[in-house]
Amino acid sequence: EERDRVQILSGVFDGETLGTPIQMLIQNEDVDSEPYEERKGKPRPGHADLTYKLKYGHVDYRGGGRSSGRETVGRVAGGAIAKKLLESEDIDVIGHTLEAAGVSLNKKVDLEEIEKNVEENAMRCADSEVAERMREAVMEAREEGDSTGGIVEVLALNVPAGLGEPVFEKLDAEIARALMSIGAVKGVEIGLGFESAGLKGSEVNDEFELGEGGIIPETNNAGGILGGISTGAPIIARMAVKPTPSISKPQQTVDLDKMEEAEIELSGRHDPNICPRIVPVAENMLALLLADMMLRSGRINPDRLEGVK
Repeated sequence: EERDRVQILSGVFDGETLGTPIQMLIQNEDVDSEPYEERKGKPRPGHADLTYKLKYGHVDYRGGGRSSGRETVGRVAGGAIAKKLLESEDIDVIGHTLEAAGVSLNKKVDLEEIEKNVEENAMRCADSEVAERMREAVMEAREEGDSTGGIVEVLALNVPAGLGEPVFEKLDAEIARALMSIGAVKGVEIGLGFESAGLKGSEVNDEFELGEGGIIPETNNAGGILGGISTGAPIIARMAVKPTPSISKPQQTVDLDKMEEAEIELSGRHDPNICPRIVPVAENMLALLLADMMLRSGRINPDRLEGVK
């Protein structure tokens, strides 16, 4: 396993933020470029090798560069600070694997179940028994030289009503942009999402009632957002995660040096399913976005950026 040790270079003293930029350094100490030497000039299907080459011309073929999963470490590091800010407003952000390799968590789970189980199994699923079935399906595909995808869900609780703008900075649009910026994410839905396309308005609309603290929706099919503005209900977003593109089955590509068709077969260290790795990245991207929204709306005082432990 990669150690991913974080070295804080600035912005923190005696365990508290100074209010100045925080600089963190994480050395990649587990480099193995040999497999890339064998296939240089042959873009890997499903990867960004070809688009990077077409855009930039000269590229470093020893890894995925900015399209590599290692790029997400900065998102997680920054998100850890954003979560600290959100905690001061009692806002919780948590994610879990909802589906992997065709195995789904077909039941509703509460926050306690997610918090209790998500870090207790390799799939980061809120149900340990379902997690084991997911793992078995993932490993079965891996033995065949293939990979699998799935669905990751991320939730934000206790988000105040009123975040987001009516047109150009709608909260759901900003969430979709943040989550779609994660590599391997090919779709984002809020609340019922695509399921609502096959339902009637009477089945989708969240009716209102009076409750503690004011008007609240009886259901949350909207996923906590109406008209691009938070309702105060939990924000629910799901991501479609594509199968890991690195597989050991032979695939057809093109040798760019010889400009002829070629075959490529990948070897090395590749995750057969990256849903569990997407979970913390999605959590922290949502945390970064919400912290930014809270700051811009004045709900978090910028002075709180100083003295955060």
